[in-house]
Amino acid sequence: MRVLILGIGNLLWADEGFGVRVVQALERRYAFPPNVTLLDGGTQGLGLIPYVQACDTLVIADAVDFRQEPGSLLQAVDDEVPQYLSSGKLSLHQVSFQEVLALCRLMGQGPSRLCVVGVQPVLLEDYGGSLTPQVKAQLEPAMARILAYLQSLGIAAGPRDESPSDAALDMDVYERLRPSAQQACRIGDARLLDGSR
Repeated sequence: MRVLILGIGNLLWADEGFGVRVVQALERRYAFPPNVTLLDGGTQGLGLIPYVQACDTLVIADAVDFRQEPGSLLQAVDDEVPQYLSSGKLSLHQVSFQEVLALCRLMGQGPSRLCVVGVQPVLLEDYGGSLTPQVKAQLEPAMARILAYLQSLGIAAGPRDESPSDAALDMDVYERLRPSAQQACRIGDARLLDGSR
């Protein structure tokens, strides 16, 4: 069974980066069997087709609009997933990923099992911002849900002896080095937004 754990999102837009942060944390802390691939899918959209085609089980971590309380963590599996994917715009990149799944199915390829672990975002319009505290608090529970789902398929992950690190994308480094909201406007330059100069 080929398993793909896919983090979708944009680290530059606050809670939109949740899925990527989940996959980074899983990769940093756990060792998986060779049949399990972890992938930062970012906002690649149709570029993800080859990866989705090649897996039997697809686990997606993402910030998703389930129309629940902000910061809520939810899980959808198999037949439940399309109803969320087709019920309006769920995220900044969802339409493209919907197309990825549809195109793979048209070609008779792609996963037979599907699981989405998603958080209801609190804030997306914060360019350069990190995860909000409510969403950051869901990183551990999201990882636990993904690990439990894999366990239900007979796939166990163990603790990693040595953590791979990409310091440029590390959340702690990102939060420490990014300019403050006073130094760098996160929603656009007010001088230009209101038409004055």
